Amino acid sequence: MNFAFEPGSLIVLVGGSGAGKTRLARRWPATWCLCLDDYRAMATDDAADQSATPVAAQIQDLLLDARLARTLTTVVDSTALMPHVRAHLLARARYWQRPACAVLLDVSLERRRLLNSTRERIVPDHILLDQERLLPTVEDLLDEGFASVDRITGPVDLAPARIGR
Repeated sequence: MNFAFEPGSLIVLVGGSGAGKTRLARRWPATWCLCLDDYRAMATDDAADQSATPVAAQIQDLLLDARLARTLTTVVDSTALMPHVRAHLLARARYWQRPACAVLLDVSLERRRLLNSTRERIVPDHILLDQERLLPTVEDLLDEGFASVDRITGPVDLAPARIGR
């Protein structure tokens, strides 16, 4: 998979559970990747403990600002399905005058269910359905202010289609 981002960009992975975000994030150096699951696990010994999300988000923000201030490319590995979460990330990129790019993992619900069933930590089906309803379109992401959107519709090994303004 070939991505071309300006050095120092904020790259936001957007997609539901089981879409392949973490697998995709592993294609970049580990130091580039900020993952809410990891910070929840560090705070509670349980990556699925949603009660730890506020502290995990604080850790993510601290590291995000530290990296963007140094013009370091940064990948955010979380679902990023809520508009206010994306707006916050876009605001941080604007503050540090860094381009923000989205990678939309627009993977079918059927495929996400299949991948989810093989995970160590299985996400309940009703959450997968809720996430499906929250998935933004490419146009939504561009309208929000992302400089470009790479859309992936199949397994993470496939090349994305770049859409930008």
